[in-house]
Amino acid sequence: MEDKNMNIPTDKGSKGSLFSFLNGLVSPIKNQGIKSENQESKINRYVDSIEQSNYLSRDLSWLKFNERVLDQTREKDLNLFERLKFLAITASNLDEFFTVRLGSLYNYLDFNKERIDYSGLREIPFRKALMLSIKQFSQEQDRIFKDELTPLFSEYKFKVAKTKDLTTNELEEAINYFDNTVYPMLTPMLFDHTHAFPVLIAKTLIFGVVTDANRSTLFPDDSENKKISFVQIPGNLPRFFTIERSEEVLFLPIEEIVRHEIKKLYRNVEIQSVNLFRIIRNGDFTLEESDDIEADFVDEIKQKIKSRRLGRVVYMEIEPNANEWMVTMLQKRWEIDKYNIFVDECLIDYTCLWQIIRHPEFQEDLSIIHPPVTPVRLRDKNVDIFEVIREKDLLLHHPYNNFEPVLQLIEKAAEDPDVLAIKLTIYRLAKKSRVTQALLKAAENGKHVSVLFEIKARFDEENNIREADKLQRAGCFVIYGIGWYKTHTKLMLIVRKEGNRVVQYAHLASGNYNEDTARLYTDIGLLTTNPAYTRDISEFFNVITGHSQPADYQYLITSPRDMRNKLIDMIRLEAENAKAGLPSGICIKINSVEDQFVIDELYKASQAGVRIKMIIRGICCLRPGRKGLSENITVRSVVGLFLEHARIFYFHNNNQPRLYGGSADIMVRSFDKRIESLFEMVDDEVKRQIMHILDYNLRDNVNAYELQEDGTYKKVMCALTPEDEPFDIHQRFFEVKEKESEPIALFENQIQDSRLETQGLALDTEV
Repeated sequence: MEDKNMNIPTDKGSKGSLFSFLNGLVSPIKNQGIKSENQESKINRYVDSIEQSNYLSRDLSWLKFNERVLDQTREKDLNLFERLKFLAITASNLDEFFTVRLGSLYNYLDFNKERIDYSGLREIPFRKALMLSIKQFSQEQDRIFKDELTPLFSEYKFKVAKTKDLTTNELEEAINYFDNTVYPMLTPMLFDHTHAFPVLIAKTLIFGVVTDANRSTLFPDDSENKKISFVQIPGNLPRFFTIERSEEVLFLPIEEIVRHEIKKLYRNVEIQSVNLFRIIRNGDFTLEESDDIEADFVDEIKQKIKSRRLGRVVYMEIEPNANEWMVTMLQKRWEIDKYNIFVDECLIDYTCLWQIIRHPEFQEDLSIIHPPVTPVRLRDKNVDIFEVIREKDLLLHHPYNNFEPVLQLIEKAAEDPDVLAIKLTIYRLAKKSRVTQALLKAAENGKHVSVLFEIKARFDEENNIREADKLQRAGCFVIYGIGWYKTHTKLMLIVRKEGNRVVQYAHLASGNYNEDTARLYTDIGLLTTNPAYTRDISEFFNVITGHSQPADYQYLITSPRDMRNKLIDMIRLEAENAKAGLPSGICIKINSVEDQFVIDELYKASQAGVRIKMIIRGICCLRPGRKGLSENITVRSVVGLFLEHARIFYFHNNNQPRLYGGSADIMVRSFDKRIESLFEMVDDEVKRQIMHILDYNLRDNVNAYELQEDGTYKKVMCALTPEDEPFDIHQRFFEVKEKESEPIALFENQIQDSRLETQGLALDTEV
């Protein structure tokens, strides 16, 4: 059963409701192991398997996350363009899911490898159940666009038009655009016994054109009845041709223009059908370690990028009433079936909505985001940022705090004659990166620059290879990743000579060195000269650039070395404290929870009496609130104006809280396949600030959803009474006053460190 207003499954908790839900999913699945089973017993078997599992499916959990993003499009209090933005984001998310996660599943299916999902289903029935679930999601996308958003377009004086909506002059204008700009870029690609099947580009609009050769005026004796050819619309053309009227703006999809004029590509040929479709290919690949990192490894990356463009088709979306002969031919060619084919009733590919959202005509209608706040200690434009960091640790909370201090630090270091060296890790960069420019300047100024440039960052490989090559040619020491590990950690070290001593300045963060995403993602970053941090980071860079064996770190926890074990040790300590009647508690804010070893330890801690509060934005394979298993665990997800990206770990530690921030989630890849780091926060003021970030996330009742024991989510706002005051962290964090003071208690009936109580909030963002 679903709440029609929210379209998010409600917490019925009954086998009957789950039975009804799965009935729609598995009814098309045939012969799943026992041919004599009837449909009802088969469904019961799947229901029992899913309900009895102590874990939630990773992929189905991700789909629940995208449903929460889609839920933002239903928020009538949001500006129309904000709602369109969230719809575009769900489409982009889904594209990546098909490319990576569905692609990964096909790596098992195509090579007959066994895969058992956390839900208990094997790879074949799981694929069908997953695709049917996504089809339901896709249909809801179409319904929202057609029924809830499109009727609002007239209020903002624009329209997504058809050619029939144009005046004679407007149609002539569109035809001229086709003749002069579009037509020269189009190339019909025929497939028959004399022409090889063309390479069709993923995520591109494609027309499948079926022609009747017997009706050709040039070749009347051609013996073949049907031929198929393909016309790809180049991705560098805007999706909409805009027509400015005095009273409104028309957005005419480019496919409407091409369809109207496609006969110009098929002169003297009878066209039977013209159907628009779009495909996505498997983009999930793995890499083997190369002995020569500088050459072989980069070449392998480049080859893998090329192979991604030719990967097997895993998904096709197509307009309604498509030519059956063409669809059947494509199914056979790509070895896909009806589960892989989605029929789109509205626009194909909602990511095109960004063109409407960003149109200059609507800039005044966009929601105004509060400008980032400069920390009080950096308000004076003449202040020396080196001096500020030397004075005491500075915590930045983005996007509420500007990312500018980090950029200014790098840029000043590049120009400062006293700076000797800059070392940092790069995972993703902005399009026009100030970080790259600063590093180039530093190299020109004769400074030692070491950069671990992760060229395996998915979908940023080409950009990273290009930027890394620039740095290397400028004289920087560039490391192209470490074999098969991805370097996901975010660390920077600046070495500066100050009089007779050398001072090291460090930046440790949860987010990328990307000034664009820093305006949209919530992250934390710590600027410090604490020698313990800088020693740890120096040791860490020596490890990753020189392949040495690390000594014990004082404040860093790293993977793949020991992160999983260290976290498990701290979880077990909380369980021991609880059993001994001592104060205990765990609060974790991350993106995803999937690693079974850590999940099992959290279950054991819950059973020992530890209260565990988790704030998990996306994937959560942990099942909370199950009697005898996880009764003391709650899970919430915050989805709203900003993308929650900060990772924070809190362990109560018998009234001596230990807090960590960093780049890692609780995932197998974070522990075993990536170079990650978590850093302990030891400064009292910084710890207090971090605890308040957690507290605010736990108090949010506008953007928060609570995960139920059955795997569904409930929006917290739905439970509010008229007397309840809305608490929206995506607004409240901009309003924090420097002098605010309030007790910090993440768990009831627990005594907090007295120093943390009396010093107050002090997020250093007084407005």
